Amino acid sequence: MAATILVVDDEPNIRRMLGALLKAEGYAVREAPSGAAALLEVERSEPDAIFLDLMMPQGPDGLATLAALAERGVSAPVIMMSGQAQLADAVRATRLGAFQFIEKPLSPESVLVTLHAALELQRTRAANRAFRERLAPPTELVGQSAAMQAVRALVAQVAPTEARVLVTGESGTGKELVAAAIHRASARARAPFVPVNCAAIPRDLVESELFGHERGAFTGATERRLGRFELADGGTAFLDEVGDLGLEAQAKVLRALESGEVQRVGAETTHRVDVRVVAATNRDLEAAAGRGEFRQDLFYRLNVFPLRLPPLRDRIEDLPALTTHLAARLRPLRPPRITAGALAALAGYRWPGNVRELANVVERLTILGGETIDEDAVRAVLPASGAEPGVPGGEPAVSFFPALGERALPEALDAYERDLITRALERAGGNVAEAARLLRTDRPNLYRRMRRLGIRS
Repeated sequence: MAATILVVDDEPNIRRMLGALLKAEGYAVREAPSGAAALLEVERSEPDAIFLDLMMPQGPDGLATLAALAERGVSAPVIMMSGQAQLADAVRATRLGAFQFIEKPLSPESVLVTLHAALELQRTRAANRAFRERLAPPTELVGQSAAMQAVRALVAQVAPTEARVLVTGESGTGKELVAAAIHRASARARAPFVPVNCAAIPRDLVESELFGHERGAFTGATERRLGRFELADGGTAFLDEVGDLGLEAQAKVLRALESGEVQRVGAETTHRVDVRVVAATNRDLEAAAGRGEFRQDLFYRLNVFPLRLPPLRDRIEDLPALTTHLAARLRPLRPPRITAGALAALAGYRWPGNVRELANVVERLTILGGETIDEDAVRAVLPASGAEPGVPGGEPAVSFFPALGERALPEALDAYERDLITRALERAGGNVAEAARLLRTDRPNLYRRMRRLGIRS
């Protein structure tokens, strides 16, 4: 999608000339003849960058508009334009957060070079924000059941210590949430929390991912890279799915835990690191160690304080709070209303995928259910076999529809949504507005879903 640029200038010729140049380069352009109009444009939809004239006689001038943009938290880089700028103006604009000053008359080269640098800065900032969010601890533990209160009590006991913790439980029970809660309640809370999905790392890259590498250490190592243990120095490293590490990688993790030192691939020296390790797995590591599939000495190192998480079916009384919490995260400004019938229908399902599966279902319901999620919407999404309460120890449902067999949840949900929309369109005679009414959603949202799923009206 092309970047959107807002051009703010009281001179129509400047707006026309600059707009033509930017459109020729593939940018989408919006215009505003004054600072007040610019603020309205930004309120409607924030652009990717702003060209802002310094001298505008009508309404707030460029500096006043820049200050108003900063007060409103607008993150788009602002490029100031002026043919009469004084050094004091440039200094004040910089303090207010302007990216750059360019002088009139504008040259195409200076406009495009400055804009490219501004957008590159914006992309870098966005990448940094995403990286910080990925390293930040997830949200809080939700639920007041006896099982969750017991988990919280264990977290409160172990968090202030330096003990390693092994979190176990079925897939989707929230092991990373517990690891993050331990980190937040520890003396290391201000230091990094660095999750590592051990199952997702290719075996030949495990050592580089965990401990880093030097430039030229292997083909493709064009620069030095810090490993996850160094990134977590002073904080907590969360080794998720630790049971999926190969035996060679297990030996290197064991050595790092025993010595407190790591060695980057290709380096001749080691580095001391101060890292607390919280590990997690859905496997029985003790049994795996007995079969020789997991190092017994590493298991003992990790299993200093075992903490087992209950499956969702064993704390079903937490389901209303979880559902409300998940829906509010997806739609923080206008969370949907969830009826008692909908909650009862959700509680009747066995949830083999635990809270992760519930999160996927709630996301689907917030898309399809509109302002209110009722029992019919839930029963349309859940499999028929899940409509009645599950029997402990029984066979869990593995798919949203019998016809989908062993397909994973995302594929099953996409297939169901495609079928649901197709049937609604058929019933509406191809009328998208009527189909949206039948699906209890708005037309723009339905169009977006249709485009994503490749459905033509």
